Amino acid sequence: MPFYLQIVRQVKYQVASGRLTAGEEIPAIRNLAERLTINPNTVARAYRELEQEGVVVKKRTAGTYIGDRPSPLAKEEQLRILTERVDALLAEAGQMQVSQQELIALIKTQAKALDPE
Repeated sequence: MPFYLQIVRQVKYQVASGRLTAGEEIPAIRNLAERLTINPNTVARAYRELEQEGVVVKKRTAGTYIGDRPSPLAKEEQLRILTERVDALLAEAGQMQVSQQELIALIKTQAKALDPE
């Protein structure tokens, strides 16, 4: 996967998980490029894509920030992340020869145990 897409996915993941919140500044293009040892144009491309999708907002001479308005991408990204985890869980359950019904029962049991009510 191209580096710029990895950056895009990581920022979206951070927003979806609540690790990055509205109004929070993200690293400057040059700083992030240096930390990742990649070309600044790659980071700039990722930031442009994130801006077009409404995930980040550029403030002239002040930096790049997570957008203030709730992004529908956050929910979409949450579901994408959970889908990947469910896929991995199903694959692992299959390798252990645990049926889908057993897995669903286990999930329901765990959900009840975690429910504070």
